[in-house]
Amino acid sequence: MAKAKSAFVCTECGAEYRKWQGQCSSCQEWNTLSEVHLASARPGGGAASGRSGYAGDLSREVIDLGNVDLSEVPRMSSTFAEFDRVLGGGLVPGSAVLLGGNPGAGKSTLLLQTACKLAQQRRILYVTGEESLSQVAMRAHRLQLPTNGLKMLAETSVETILAVAEREKPEILVIDSIQTMHLEDIASAPGGVAQVRESAAALTRFAKKTNTVLLLVGHVTKDGSLAGPKVLEHMIDASLLLEGGADSRFRTLRGQKNRFGAVNELGVFAMLEQGLKEVKNPSAIFLSRQEVQAPGSLVMVVWEGTRPILVEVQALVDESALGNPRRVAVGVDQNRLAMLLAVLNRHGGLFTGDQDVFLNVVGGVKVLETSADLAVLLAVVSSLQNRALPKELVVFGEVGLSGEIRPVPSGQERIAEAAKHGFLRAIVPRANAPKQAPKGMEVIAVDKLSDALDAL
Repeated sequence: MAKAKSAFVCTECGAEYRKWQGQCSSCQEWNTLSEVHLASARPGGGAASGRSGYAGDLSREVIDLGNVDLSEVPRMSSTFAEFDRVLGGGLVPGSAVLLGGNPGAGKSTLLLQTACKLAQQRRILYVTGEESLSQVAMRAHRLQLPTNGLKMLAETSVETILAVAEREKPEILVIDSIQTMHLEDIASAPGGVAQVRESAAALTRFAKKTNTVLLLVGHVTKDGSLAGPKVLEHMIDASLLLEGGADSRFRTLRGQKNRFGAVNELGVFAMLEQGLKEVKNPSAIFLSRQEVQAPGSLVMVVWEGTRPILVEVQALVDESALGNPRRVAVGVDQNRLAMLLAVLNRHGGLFTGDQDVFLNVVGGVKVLETSADLAVLLAVVSSLQNRALPKELVVFGEVGLSGEIRPVPSGQERIAEAAKHGFLRAIVPRANAPKQAPKGMEVIAVDKLSDALDAL
């Protein structure tokens, strides 16, 4: 018998090696190589025969890029406006979408709600590999969802799933989850690197060939990244992450990769007894502030995907009892906070080297852009001086290392969003200041950090 061939694949970057080694040479990570059994070549399937077998494909016509049809890609709504927003306008036939998240975040709930509603007009096959059919039916009954028309299958064998899908011909195929799927030809346990990669590849090929929408549920690791080989994220068309702690009833759906829309788009949901309900106005839930304004609290305008969102940032500055003061940031990069405090000392004249600085973005929002720099510094100054800022004040702007206030994208839209929610004053970079401020709103344009401190 021919000896089975195997390779070692890095779970972080997808690099392949012929022999095992402790460290991956590509990403420099340790103990990330896992053995993958390769399928043996078919008899007579050499290079020459492989080329001759694809002679028909090689004779296809080469098309000039300028002659490619640019007609709009047809999309189907997921029945959730927030879900469609993150997807870039809806589900695209023939696309593969991976939905990840922590246990209990609501991945299965979101897809079950979507499938039950879409099953009234479209053919949908829901494959569950983690739960029994009775468990899924009990959840649908508890959420008061329409169950007629939704085709269910409890199976983990990819070969069986593809055979059933060939017979049923669904428009949407839901796999919950990809870590439980396995192929008979792969000699490893479900959830391993080889099984996840080959199972996802087989399902994606079926989706592309039959023009079916493929929705995959994926687990996440301790650091919040998607479990499985890194090559899995390259196979799919869109990678979405559903975030939200068990102590919060709000969930945020963020797009990390999307070939049919913008990345870093944000959708907000609320977890209720009837399941996930979309939040039409996210700024309203993030601005549930107290009547009496406390020092260190300030509202900033961040840009998520294609819309502005108003969120509150809180800072607490206290005298440190340690030789090395702490810098703790939740929702903002901790290294950037340390850099901004150095700018405040050098160009603002305020020393925080002997103070503990704690920073928190209310609502569990993770701010990934630099427009929060000015708001973070002013909140720190407010707590340091123990003086509350006006409740009707909103701030945004990037702070440079020389103390200058740099403009940020979509400044006009940010100011308009703040005016819509009743804010009366705004401190913004001079390049973002509008020629005519919104009615009833005072816009203060600043060039340097010292100008912003004087404006307070």
